[in-house]
Amino acid sequence: MNTVVRILRMAARYRFRLGLGVVCTVIAANFQLLIPQFLGAAVDHAQSLLAGTGASPAEAQAALQWAAVMLLTAGVLRGLFTMIHNYQGEAIGQSIGYELRLAYFEKLQRMSFAYHDRVHSGDLMTRGMLDVEGIRRFVDGAMLRTIVLVILVGYGGYHLIGIDPVLGALALSFVPVVAWRAAVSSITLRRTWRALQERMSILTRIMEENLGGIRVVRAFAARAFEMAKFDTASDSAIVLAMRRIQIRYTNAAFMTFSYYAAMGLVLWVGSHKIIEGAITVGTLAEFLAFMAILQQPVRQVGMIVNSTARAFVSGGRVFELLDMDPAVQDKPGAAPLRLTDGVIRFEHVDFAYGEGEGASPALHDVNFEVGPGKSLGIVGPPGSGKSTIAHLIPRFYDPTLGRITIDGQDIRDVTLDSLREAVGVVQQDTFLFTATVDSNVAYGDLSADRERIVNATDSAQLHEYIDSLPTGYDTLVGERGLTLSGGQRQRLSIARSILLTPAIIVFDDSTASIDAATEQRIHAALKELTRARATIIISHRLSSFMHADEILFIDQGRIVERGSHEELLALGGRYKELYDLQADFGDDLGLAASAAAPEGA
Repeated sequence: MNTVVRILRMAARYRFRLGLGVVCTVIAANFQLLIPQFLGAAVDHAQSLLAGTGASPAEAQAALQWAAVMLLTAGVLRGLFTMIHNYQGEAIGQSIGYELRLAYFEKLQRMSFAYHDRVHSGDLMTRGMLDVEGIRRFVDGAMLRTIVLVILVGYGGYHLIGIDPVLGALALSFVPVVAWRAAVSSITLRRTWRALQERMSILTRIMEENLGGIRVVRAFAARAFEMAKFDTASDSAIVLAMRRIQIRYTNAAFMTFSYYAAMGLVLWVGSHKIIEGAITVGTLAEFLAFMAILQQPVRQVGMIVNSTARAFVSGGRVFELLDMDPAVQDKPGAAPLRLTDGVIRFEHVDFAYGEGEGASPALHDVNFEVGPGKSLGIVGPPGSGKSTIAHLIPRFYDPTLGRITIDGQDIRDVTLDSLREAVGVVQQDTFLFTATVDSNVAYGDLSADRERIVNATDSAQLHEYIDSLPTGYDTLVGERGLTLSGGQRQRLSIARSILLTPAIIVFDDSTASIDAATEQRIHAALKELTRARATIIISHRLSSFMHADEILFIDQGRIVERGSHEELLALGGRYKELYDLQADFGDDLGLAASAAAPEGA
């Protein structure tokens, strides 16, 4: 119930709309209750007119006309106020949906990488779309309709029992049956909704992965395999959907049967009462008209139950994320980073992915320091922890032990925004948005002018290519940058980072797809940029950092060798083996180019 209470509290923030909707709901229900009374009076007047008894024909006809006018007026006003309350309910629902989507998306932006590592994006998209829609539809599909049903059954039933207790009880005899079936189906539907949402998440995940890897699918002629996989997941979802449909319409049929059975009893008993003279034909018509009015709300009990069950499940899934505290977030009272020299230091840093017994150690007792104008090279076999170091500096993750400082300030004690403004990370896996080239380059500073953008792309050795395009910097980059080559995407990513001129810049294997000659031109162009900044270069290609002030060789999360290029060669250890291996496999041109590059490039 906490989920529904939270939704109701959100609806209560729209006081005017909610108040107007409730008032119009009450008024519409009361006008609807007047219709059976006017109809019953009209039947009695018509019978009197036909029988020629009682009042004069003129009086009976006038009364009949008056009853018809009142009936028409009640119907029109009921329709008008129903339209208003439906509009207000829909407006509140749409507003809540808008509010939740923004809150959900904002929370996703703040969740740590550790959360995104373990939750598939397909599930997150399902929650942000289908589950938010389920919450939105609760306000109009359940809340206001419940008010209508309560008024009609409560006040209408009281009125009818006051006229004739026996007929009133018979007219309402289907209500307990409906309530019982609604409660039973609510429990079942809530379970099936959760299972269906989870299966829809699987479908979304399969489709997202297929579209993201469509080139791989085509290259390996795996269309049949992908279709079979999607068909299996889709079949699993439709089986559950059909189960839900069966539950809903079986209960709806049972409710409708109980309704018509009650109406039959009212007609049978009421006809005997008319014969006995206990009631008039108009009174029986009033009872039957009231039951006819109840027919639609009773049929909507299934919709109310379904909307409520969906709100239970959908709200639980959405609020589960909204209530989470990001693993990496600003401490209370965190101050902006105060940059003085721009010195970054790792002090006995340990890190493991995950928690508890299932944690996977990635770094152990890592120590180093890089100051302005200095560069650090990091190399090691795949999975040794190189990229983990790059992820720890801007606090994508927090160290398990030890600390990381910038100018003596623990990065966990400063605001994330100020930290990430000071640290630029150029990653190997580049992501480009479906936007123009200049928009992608200026993503970190949307106010950057064209001159700054051109300078950044020129340093990244990409300006000449962009300038040769038919529309230059206004060229639209395709989804995930597929219109560019791997090397061009990496160079654009480099341009995006250096545009911000951060105090500390980290290259995480950011030139892996760039040929050695272009890489050396990039290093030469970045010489001025990195002269007064701390620079960390992570790469499997030794030519990327041979002239670094210090080089770390990492294996299994530990620093096994450290020193300058010459010192490590003289040591004759792992670094020397890698150097010889790359030279033997034809990378000697890259090494030679690096050797000829200026100091600090």
